[in-house]
Amino acid sequence: MTKRYGNVTVLRDVSFGLRGGEIHALLGANGAGKSTLCKMIAGLTEVTAGSMRIEGEVYAPHHKQAAESAGVQIIQQELNLIATLTVAENLLLNRLPSFAGIVSSRALHRQARAALDRLQLDDVDTHAVVSELGVGHRQMVEIAAALARECKILILDEPTAALSGSETQLLFDQLRQLRDRGVGMIYISHRLDEVKRIADRVTVLRDGRHVGTETAESMSTDQMVQRMSGGLADERPGGEIRHHARAPEVSADESDHRKDSTVLAVEGLCCGMVRDVSFQVRTGETFGIAGLVGSGRTELLRAIFGADRAESGRVCIAGKPPTRFAHPSQAVAAGLAMVTEDRKQNGLLLQQSIRCNTSLSAMFKRFSRFGLITPMREATVAREMCRAMETRCTGIEQSVGTLSGGNQQKVAIAKWLTRDADVFLFDEPTRGIDIGARRRIYELFDELASAGKGIVIVSSDLDELMETCDRIAVMSAGRLVETRERSLWSEDAILQASFAGHRTKNFRV
Repeated sequence: MTKRYGNVTVLRDVSFGLRGGEIHALLGANGAGKSTLCKMIAGLTEVTAGSMRIEGEVYAPHHKQAAESAGVQIIQQELNLIATLTVAENLLLNRLPSFAGIVSSRALHRQARAALDRLQLDDVDTHAVVSELGVGHRQMVEIAAALARECKILILDEPTAALSGSETQLLFDQLRQLRDRGVGMIYISHRLDEVKRIADRVTVLRDGRHVGTETAESMSTDQMVQRMSGGLADERPGGEIRHHARAPEVSADESDHRKDSTVLAVEGLCCGMVRDVSFQVRTGETFGIAGLVGSGRTELLRAIFGADRAESGRVCIAGKPPTRFAHPSQAVAAGLAMVTEDRKQNGLLLQQSIRCNTSLSAMFKRFSRFGLITPMREATVAREMCRAMETRCTGIEQSVGTLSGGNQQKVAIAKWLTRDADVFLFDEPTRGIDIGARRRIYELFDELASAGKGIVIVSSDLDELMETCDRIAVMSAGRLVETRERSLWSEDAILQASFAGHRTKNFRV
């Protein structure tokens, strides 16, 4: 199987086999091609080259419905429930029980209740609207919907990311029952302890290529990480990993803009999956946070910013009294700015103009007088930011929703650059941006650092972190496991640390 997007090949000549009655784990670092392969199998992405067969018959789905007709079901990492419908309607969306075109409400809720009972979801009301549920319950409802359908192949992409330990155990019990019934399952997870508990075989992908397939029993978690990272760590008998020596220490004056004072201090922060995270960012420092998808990077920034209320811990901005922000407005007032990962949902007002979005974060600080907005000043700053960010648009009155994704991201960044914050939090700041604009954003990072600002960057692009950051920390399973100066890291060392929270030596299977 091969998949290309333009001139970029994301999956190259990969062969993969799944047996009936088998749970086959698919492992790899971010961008290895796991989700792409599964989306092709599930009919969500067209195949560039290669072929598939199910039970010996040619299989070439052109859409998801064709795949489902062939017995292929997928539970994606991104939730696909319809928030405005009830739990029952989501569970039976494509097969609502009806007679003469009229849906039977009694049959609908009876069948939905049976699907939920399989996962012991007694506390979920079939009449509840999905938007009223928490993330964990939404994930369980989506899993219940997939398990309620007859299938030959079930694909699960990070299904336990939002589940508690007890919910994960219930899911595993169901998967084992499906395995006993002959269903073949593809299981994607960064949680290597789960892979050891549930999988029969393991296939590793790296950089879009097939590395190897072995039984889960024959591979230690260290060996799994070694194959995913390219085998750049030496292996000792028993599966232990001997890491290469670190690079020399960094001189104290490596970054001429770095100061001794602390502009951001996070102490023992706990929020959801984020547990006991502490770190400091110095004045004029760019601090990077790496980690796998689902490691808690975004959740950490949201907790710092007050978008999610932390259970414990403190945040201190530029010497102000330590606190926990209960709302983003408090964080902004204290001197924080945040460019969110999801620009459409949380970063921009898509129906509003570039001018309105650019001034949004500093409306009362820079663009109003005696309670009245000053459009001319708004327009001046918006034009300046468009030039600085090289935003392609017809003018500052163009609706942000009509811009390309990359240009939307530029506006989302410009919105916060207009505000004189002490600390800037960037979550995937260059996603969807071309190389030229990316270079300009890196220059802006340097300008902010030179002005004494603190910068925190979460990015899945390790090259980006290695190029822009003074220090890099790694998140794994909700914890910050290691922090080093940039020159002490290599991409392979970062990958090794990213799996630290998911590796154990002994398992009960």
